[in-house]
Amino acid sequence: METTIAEFFHDFRQELLSGAEADGNFQLSEFMETIANELIETGVTEGFELCHFRAQRGMRVDGYWFDDEGVLDLFVADFEFRNELTSLTRTDVNAAFKRVSNFFEASIRKGLADELELTSPEYGLARQIADRRGAISRLRLTLFSDRTLSERIKELPDSEVSGVPVSYQVWDISRLHRQRSSRSHKEPLDLDFDQMFGAGIFCLPAHLGSEAYQSYLIVMPAEVLASLYERFGARLLEQNVRTFLQARGNVNKGIRATILNEPGMFFSYNNGITATAQGVETKITDSGLSITRIIDLQIVNGGQTTASLFHTRRRDKADLSRIFVQMKLSVIDSEDTESVVPRISEYANTQNRVNAADFFSNHPFHVRMEGFSRRIWAPAQKGAQRETKWFYERARGQYADAQSKLTPSEQRRFKAEHPKPQMFTKTDLAKFENVWDDHPRYVNLGAQKNFAQYARRIGREWEKSPDGFNESYFKRAVARGLIFRATEKLVSVQPWYNGGYRANIVAYTLAVLNGIIERRKRRLDFSRIWNDQGIDATLEAAVSIVSHAVNEDITRPPGGISNVSEWCKKEACWDRIQDRMVEIERSLPSKFFSQLLSSDEQAAEDRTAKQTQRIDDGIEAQRQVLEIPAEEWTRLHQTLNEKALLTPKEIGILKVAIQIPAKIPSEKQCAVLLDLLERGKEEGIIVG
Repeated sequence: METTIAEFFHDFRQELLSGAEADGNFQLSEFMETIANELIETGVTEGFELCHFRAQRGMRVDGYWFDDEGVLDLFVADFEFRNELTSLTRTDVNAAFKRVSNFFEASIRKGLADELELTSPEYGLARQIADRRGAISRLRLTLFSDRTLSERIKELPDSEVSGVPVSYQVWDISRLHRQRSSRSHKEPLDLDFDQMFGAGIFCLPAHLGSEAYQSYLIVMPAEVLASLYERFGARLLEQNVRTFLQARGNVNKGIRATILNEPGMFFSYNNGITATAQGVETKITDSGLSITRIIDLQIVNGGQTTASLFHTRRRDKADLSRIFVQMKLSVIDSEDTESVVPRISEYANTQNRVNAADFFSNHPFHVRMEGFSRRIWAPAQKGAQRETKWFYERARGQYADAQSKLTPSEQRRFKAEHPKPQMFTKTDLAKFENVWDDHPRYVNLGAQKNFAQYARRIGREWEKSPDGFNESYFKRAVARGLIFRATEKLVSVQPWYNGGYRANIVAYTLAVLNGIIERRKRRLDFSRIWNDQGIDATLEAAVSIVSHAVNEDITRPPGGISNVSEWCKKEACWDRIQDRMVEIERSLPSKFFSQLLSSDEQAAEDRTAKQTQRIDDGIEAQRQVLEIPAEEWTRLHQTLNEKALLTPKEIGILKVAIQIPAKIPSEKQCAVLLDLLERGKEEGIIVG
C-alpha cells in the first residue's frame, strides 16, 4: 500500500523522534544522519561527517565529506521539526546555499579557521578546506529540508565559488518520498544525451522478436563516460561494483597506461562495460539508430574502467577523444530489476577479479543472518512484557517492503514486533563487528569502505568455517549493536562532549575496551547483554571512562594535522591510543573485570554453537533432499552416470535417494546429494 506524501511526512517525523531517542541524538543531528545514510546507501555521496556551525554573519554548515576524487560535499540543513508540510521557496533555497557558500569562501580566502576553537569540528573543516584548496576539484552543495520543494523551481544551474565549480542539489521530503517509494528504493538516473552532450549515442539493437528483452551494443565515447562519472560518481555503479571499488581503489595501472600511451588501441585491449537500464529512448538518424535517453543506467561490470577514464583525464590531463568503449546494455523492466540485475552483475564479473565476497549482498552469510533475524525472538526489555525481533535488512528497503502490502492494523502489529530502532542494515552490522574484530580505523573511513573491508574478511572466514556464523554469532552481533548504540548515547551526555567527533570517539572507545579485555585474555559476556537487551551500570561506567580518555587523545592530533576526523583515519592514531591502553586499563573499576568471562568459557560456548549450527544445516539439507521425488533422483543418476561424472561413492548415495521414502539418506549423504544437484545444473539437468 503506497503512502501519500502527507502520510510519509508524518511517518518520517515519528521515525526521527524514535531514532533521536534511541541514539541519544539531537533532532537536527538525527535528521542530517538519516538522510545522509540514505544517500550513502544509494551512492549519491561516499560518506558524511556531522559538523554544525552557524555564524551571525550569514554562514552555516551542518556536515561534510571529502571523497577520494577531489570532490567536497558540504551539507546544510533547513530543519525546524515542523508539524505541517510547507513549501520550500526559491528564496529559502538561495539563502541556504548562500550561507554554506559563505562558509566555504571564508575558509578558503579569509582564514576562518583562525577565528574558531581549535578542538571544534568546524575548525577542522575550515582548516582542511584551506589546506586542500588546490586539490578540491568540485564542490557539491546539498540542502536537506523537512519541507517540500516548490514546483516552480525546475533546475539549479551550476556555478563557481572561489574559482571552484559548484553543483547544487536539494533533498526535500518529496524527493525522499519518491526515493523510498520507488521499487529499487533509489532515485533513478535520467540521462538525456541530447540535452547533456548535444547528440545521442549510436547503437545496434541486439534483441530479436517482441518477447525478448531489449538489449543494445554501444560504442561509447570515453569522454561521455568520464563526464557521466564526474557528474554522478558512484551512483552510476551497481551496488556490488561500488563495493568492489571501495575495497580496491579506483585506477587500474594497465588501463591508465593504455589511455596515455595507446589510446587508439583502447577499444581492442579493454573488455568493455556491461550495463543495465530500466528504459531507453531511441531515434533513427541518417547514420543509424541512436539512443537519446537512458533511465536508471547502472554499470554492473566495468566500474574500474569507468573510474580510470575519469581519473586519468583529471589527474593526467589525458585526451580521451580517440578512445571508445564497448558497452552491452540490457533494458530490464523495473519489476524484474531486483532479481535480474544482481544476476547480470554476478555473471558479468565471474571472469575478472571481482570474487564471491564482493557480491556480498547475495552471499549466503547474509541470507543466514536474515533467517536468524526473522526467526529469533529477543527477550523482553526490562519492564516490558512483549518480546520483539531485530530486523536485519539484507537488501535495501526490505523493512519498508515488508509493510507495503499490510493493512494499517497489520502495520501496527509488524512495528510492535519489529520496532524501527531494532532494524539494522549491512553497513550497521559491519560497523558493530569491525570495532571489535578488525581495525577501528576502517569504521572511521566511512560506511561503504568499512563495509567493503568487512565483506572481504567475512568472505574469507565463511570459506574456512561457515558453521561459525550461527545463532550465537547473530546474538553476539546484536549485543555488540546494543553496546555501540548505548555508547553513542553515553558519549552524547558526557560533560566533556562538545558536540563533535562522536562517531570517531565511539569506534575507538569500543576498540580500546576490547583491547584491554583481550590483554587479560578474557571475554565480554555478550550473552548476558543479549538476554538483558541492554548494558548494565558497570559497563556504562567503563565505557564512560574509556571514551573520556579517547576523546582527550584524538582531539589532540600531532602537529601538521588539523582535522580530527582525518587523524582518526590514520594508522598512527590507533597506534598512539594503544600506547595508552595500560594507563586506561588502570582507571577501570575492578567490578568491570570481575564480570568478564574466561577464554575457556567462551570457547566452550563457541563450540556448542557450531555443533548446533551443523545439526541445523543437516536438518535443512535433509528437508531439501526429501522434497525431491525418487524418480527425479533416478533421472539425475542416469544422466550423470551416462556422462561418467559420478564417483562410486556418489553412485551409492544416489541409489539411497532413489529409494526415498523407503530409505532416508543421512545428513552427510544429503550434503553430497545437494552438491550433485548443483553439478547436474551445470550439465543442464534441472531437478525439482
